[in-house]
Formats: sequence, structure tokens, C-alpha cells
Amino acid sequence: MNVDLSGARWFKSSRSQPNADCVEVAFLDGPSAVGVRDSKDPTGPALVFPASEWDAFLRSDLVQG
Repeated sequence: MNVDLSGARWFKSSRSQPNADCVEVAFLDGPSAVGVRDSKDPTGPALVFPASEWDAFLRSDLVQG
């Protein structure tokens, strides 16, 4: 998947701590894709997932605990 990230609006979770290891997320191409990157390296690489995979991750035991 090749996505232009130049206009992405990145955000961190409201649960993020100021100096913690965090990721930033951006909703891309409308609701069809989600970008994820390291908040400490905003110019570094980003992963892009279909929105359906991101939704499945958020509902997973990894996130829900």
C-alpha cells in the first residue's frame, strides 16, 4: 500500500505519558487506512494498515487487556 503521508494529522492517545514510549496514529484516505509511527521519530518510517485491521487490533486482547 503506497500512501502519501505528507498531509496526515498525527495524534497520540490521551493516555500517553509525556516521556513514555508512544506511537502516533493518523486516519488516512478518509476512513480507509490508518498510519502508525513512533512519536519520538516523526520523520521516520510509518506503518499503514487497512482500517478494518486497525479496528480488529483495537478490539483484540492485546489492547483490551
